[in-house]
Amino acid sequence: MDLWQVLPIAIALVFIIEGMLPFISPNRWRNMLAMVEQMNDRAIRNVGLGSMLFGVVLLYLVH
Repeated sequence: MDLWQVLPIAIALVFIIEGMLPFISPNRWRNMLAMVEQMNDRAIRNVGLGSMLFGVVLLYLVH
């Protein structure tokens, strides 16, 4: 498989995983968004960086 075959699959999986919480528990998802709204930019960036690093490490381990 090349990049153009894997990329749409990866994006589809991200949408599936991201859609699970609002589907299963919309109230908790709404509360989580309210908490994120109250966070400062630095904390949000740190969460994003941690998420990206975790993804890179997981991809390295799987591949």
